[in-house]
Amino acid sequence: MTYSTIYIHIVFGIKRNFSVPIDPDWEVDLHKYISKIISNKGQKLIVINGMPDHIHILININPDLSISALVREIKKHSNKWVNEKFVTKGIFKWQEGFGAFSHCKSSIKNAIKYIENQKQHHGKVSFEQEYNSFLKVHEVCSKEPIKIKP
Repeated sequence: MTYSTIYIHIVFGIKRNFSVPIDPDWEVDLHKYISKIISNKGQKLIVINGMPDHIHILININPDLSISALVREIKKHSNKWVNEKFVTKGIFKWQEGFGAFSHCKSSIKNAIKYIENQKQHHGKVSFEQEYNSFLKVHEVCSKEPIKIKP
């Protein structure tokens, strides 16, 4: 028997200058749909939220599925679902890549609060600034700040 508690904060955005943004009219439906994908893959969603240009997902992931495989499934199925159900002008598409940051049990309450308060947080900080901050805090950034690609 395998036992684990692996908390992962996943962040990824829409394809810049290409995709229509996440619309507030279908944002909640998108979050519910992504929640179902996560659940169907045997993973536990803790919280999901975001902005028109990106999303944050906090999960407790089982070690039998890679983070990359899960994110690939989320993007693939949610792209298709949004475009079939909601988008009439343009196309919805996630960017390539993602950020995945681990959390210990003692930091989960703060991570949940952070994700729940995305709308207030981004009144002060852009997605690019936020993403670079995550990279710096988790010591994965390069010498140069990451530019969010179009």
